[in-house]
Amino acid sequence: MKTALIIRHVPREGVAGFRAPIEAAGYAIDRVDVTGDDFEALDLVAPDLVVMMGGPMGVYEREAHPWIACQLKLLARRLAADRPTLGVCFGAQMIAAALGAEVYPGPAKEIGFGAVALHDPASPLRHLADVPVLHWHGDTFTLPEGAELLASSPLYPHQAFRRGRKVLALQFHAEMGEDPRFDDWLEQDMDYLLRAGQCPEALRAAHATHGANAVAAGRAMIAEWLDQLG
Repeated sequence: MKTALIIRHVPREGVAGFRAPIEAAGYAIDRVDVTGDDFEALDLVAPDLVVMMGGPMGVYEREAHPWIACQLKLLARRLAADRPTLGVCFGAQMIAAALGAEVYPGPAKEIGFGAVALHDPASPLRHLADVPVLHWHGDTFTLPEGAELLASSPLYPHQAFRRGRKVLALQFHAEMGEDPRFDDWLEQDMDYLLRAGQCPEALRAAHATHGANAVAAGRAMIAEWLDQLG
């Protein structure tokens, strides 16, 4: 059986809605937390698929989070080997950084459900057309050399990119919409939300309205991406 390794940067940000298409594609899923004692010894090239999830930290906060430099080193080896890799939010920013791009604070925090503008109607992201998906970020990145831009929003032109067929980076959270950990996001990030002028109750209402459709579209996107890996 093929192996998929999920890298969690905080416990509340797991693979969520993407689990189903990953398992349906024949992957046995394992998980590792970046704060684990054995993280530095991890062979990140070995898994058939690596999925890096989100987190509240910034790629540039390496003094506060020493594991970031270690993960970038391990990730660079995997990307150099052209191994299938998916990054979500912070995970996407890590892919960008490992490919030589700059990661930096964006113009404003983008939080809530909203659709993204697609640049390639034939890419796996086509399933997201006109579908509001969850945004929960304040950082962005320059487009790495050799990467193809797949999606944008008015605040964040670089919402998604791919490099070849095996590396996919998503700034938004198309995996979230049915996971009960959304309540943990609201509780843990309450100060972050209030500073951004967001209303938790409005976010709960939007989650109830858009969550199921967002996850269905996200699952279809990931299923198509995995299928074209061969």
